[in-house]
Amino acid sequence: MAFSWHAEDLTVVYKELQTGEAGLRTEEAVRRLQEDGPNSLPETEPDGYPIIFLRQFQSPLIYILFAASVAVFFLGEVADGIIILVVLLFNAIVGTIQEGRAQNTLRALKRYVETTATVIRDETELTIPDYEVVRGDILVLREGEKIPADARIITTSGLKADEAALTGESEPVGKTAEVINKRELSVADQRNMVLKGTNIVIGNGRAVVVATGENTVIGSIAKTVSAIDTEIPLKANIRDLSRAIIVIVGIISAALFVLGLFRGEEIITIFATVVSLAVSIIPEGLPIVITLVLATGVWRMSKRNALVKKLQAVEALGQARVIAVDKTGTITKNELVVREVWMDATTFSISGIGYEPEGTVTLGGSPVAAANHPELLLLGKMAALVASARVSFSESEQRWRVTGDPTEAAIRVFGEKIGFKQDEVLRECPRASEIPFDYRLKYHAAVFGAAEGDNLLVVSGAPEAVLALSTQMRRNGKNHPLTHDAREEITKVFAEMSSRGLRVVAMAMRENFPESLSAETTEKLTFVGFFGMQDILRPEVAQAMERATEAGIRVVMITGDYILTARAIAKEAGIWKEGDEILTGAEMDEMSDNELTVRVANVSVYARVTPEHKLRIINAYKKRGEIIAMTGDGVNDAPSLVAADLGVAMGKIGTEVAKEAADIVLLDDNFGSIVSAVEEGRNIYKTIKKVILYLFSTSLGEVLTITGALLLGYPLPLLAAQIIWLNLVTDGFLTVALAMEPKESGLLSGKFEHPKKYLVDGPMVRRMVPMALPMMVGTLFLFQQYAQLDMVKAWTISLTVLAVFQWFNAWNCRSEDKSLFQMNFFSNKYLFAATALVVVLQMVAVYTPFFQRFLHTAPLGLNEWMIIIPIAASIIVVEEIRKFFYRRRHTKAHEISLSLS
Repeated sequence: MAFSWHAEDLTVVYKELQTGEAGLRTEEAVRRLQEDGPNSLPETEPDGYPIIFLRQFQSPLIYILFAASVAVFFLGEVADGIIILVVLLFNAIVGTIQEGRAQNTLRALKRYVETTATVIRDETELTIPDYEVVRGDILVLREGEKIPADARIITTSGLKADEAALTGESEPVGKTAEVINKRELSVADQRNMVLKGTNIVIGNGRAVVVATGENTVIGSIAKTVSAIDTEIPLKANIRDLSRAIIVIVGIISAALFVLGLFRGEEIITIFATVVSLAVSIIPEGLPIVITLVLATGVWRMSKRNALVKKLQAVEALGQARVIAVDKTGTITKNELVVREVWMDATTFSISGIGYEPEGTVTLGGSPVAAANHPELLLLGKMAALVASARVSFSESEQRWRVTGDPTEAAIRVFGEKIGFKQDEVLRECPRASEIPFDYRLKYHAAVFGAAEGDNLLVVSGAPEAVLALSTQMRRNGKNHPLTHDAREEITKVFAEMSSRGLRVVAMAMRENFPESLSAETTEKLTFVGFFGMQDILRPEVAQAMERATEAGIRVVMITGDYILTARAIAKEAGIWKEGDEILTGAEMDEMSDNELTVRVANVSVYARVTPEHKLRIINAYKKRGEIIAMTGDGVNDAPSLVAADLGVAMGKIGTEVAKEAADIVLLDDNFGSIVSAVEEGRNIYKTIKKVILYLFSTSLGEVLTITGALLLGYPLPLLAAQIIWLNLVTDGFLTVALAMEPKESGLLSGKFEHPKKYLVDGPMVRRMVPMALPMMVGTLFLFQQYAQLDMVKAWTISLTVLAVFQWFNAWNCRSEDKSLFQMNFFSNKYLFAATALVVVLQMVAVYTPFFQRFLHTAPLGLNEWMIIIPIAASIIVVEEIRKFFYRRRHTKAHEISLSLS
């Protein structure tokens, strides 16, 4: 059982670690370093380019093509074998370039947390490298420093840590040295602990190291990431399709081989036939075309500031049924803004973006001037005085940066919006003494010397704490006793503001403060008002949610925040709706994985969750058969980004860890880009379907042609070299051009048919057969006319008529329902150019001596072309008839649906 450091008294902690306030002796620290190892995360060496290159060949389809090339070499067709190998080499090179910068999450984790540390050893303070920190070291914690190891706090003075990247807690966490008497507690709630990789926002203190290296919380995340094995859906689809092709090739080849032997064919002849058939079935161009389709999608996404790290990732997002979004940094900007001010029974609304000190004040929807409201001026001046954070504009990043507590920063910005610049106010009323925010006191207090000599005490903090110290309230410009009824009224206002997800901070003061400042003298305050703060939504979120809903995608929010805050943000974003469930990390702890899998169906918000919870959520959706995408920006998001079918990280605010773990990085942090990527992914899937339909229908046509010839007792109508020509040259250019087909409209509306296991569905098969049958009938009809007269001419006729069939079929495959004659012929200029090119290449194949020897062809006359073209055009007629009935059927179905509604 793990030792609960947060639940033990410091004397017990010291005893367990064999240390004390004076720190370790140097020789003991050296011994522990040798025993435990360095304070660093395990690092795995990334694969080199040779390994990445060889990994490109790990595909059943590639294995088939290798086998086919060996068989072709065996038959003496050296050129054919070389062509197949060149195709495989080209595909591997493209894949290697795209995956060359393979993800290396553990290395990123190491870079993220590498710092120096200040420790006490031999009763002396010294600075050492991060990796030399050991268990039992006493850390000296200062504002702005990164924490080098997990540690239990010994002393604290206004200490707050930013743990957002690790726990998802969007607000800096106040720390205490007191024992927390609850052993089973989430990391986010262990307020007397500081964690490796986070940083001190404000205050100072000391802590004793309890865990280093991979034994820290961030270390456990590193181990979790390394243990996760996930696979992008398209990769699995292609693998399943390849296996199906292997089975089909094996069955058909074996059957024909036996049939040939039964009919008395020579073994070498029937072997050549089987190899030819195998070559005709295998879509040699598929690996290249899929790579190019994906690369085109990646290029399009780069235009939308989305960096796709893995080719297949963008198509996976098109399949996504659920998108799990991390609240802080994804839905919100992680910038607190004062949205409401309540004082003197009046609520003012404050506008503005982030920490920019510009905004207007409205009352009842109408703009007001602060100068006309003395109580607002008072609160603005108090805000400028008490706020300890610094806000500055970064020219390099073109954004406002905060040093210190974001809550204090929001208060300071409010003061500037009212017209009070802190530097000017402090010159008039210099700070005399201060109590930094303390976890136990729950307030920040400061005394300021007024010009007329009277001291002013200003207090900001948790409403319950400030109200407990208040005996008066400000109303109509004067102080009045804080009666029981008034206190109840104020408490109701606080509860109402909190229920809307606002983070409420109370403001109070005491004029003519007579004594030195301490926790004991901070009393008899005058309550002035409330600030209602909110981590503002990204501006693009609302529209993106509408588009996601229209696309049939379910968006769920995951956050480390409390339920009320989480629900309010999710409701504003359009994620949470009446009837939806909210699930907390504590509730998840009480559930088995099977129970969670059932429960997630109705949950739209997950609150107070840890990295372990996020991983369970992702796995629960996957167990339900959902394709899930996960967005995140923090270290704590890394395991779930890796485990999800698709990980999406924020580029600007995201940690290096999150970006390395993700498959897609949004360079502009625009949440709307995720929905655009869904649209692009769906377009890629549609395009891949078009390419597969074309390749498989032409392959089926070739298979039926060869099989039909064998069954009818004809000679082989196609030679291996001619099949290679059709599959690599004719098909090659046309499929690449088809891959460049413009994006269809309506991809985010209506029901989207998600990919089947083999990327081939019923409607595709029903289209393939009518396409393939004319190819077989037309080719065999013309072949048998010439076979007895001139075999070379007969082979030329077969090759040419199949080529022309394929030219027309590429245009057939542009749309599932639109007539070829309704579409803009020039909308896909690549297909127009590719068709012209393959026509020229076919002429070269038929009329040039070199290719005549290579492909066993002979010149064709004009009269033969006049027969070939009309026969090949029959494939267009058949497809146009199918599309007509398809449109008619769907129109009737739509009319029936409208009448029923």
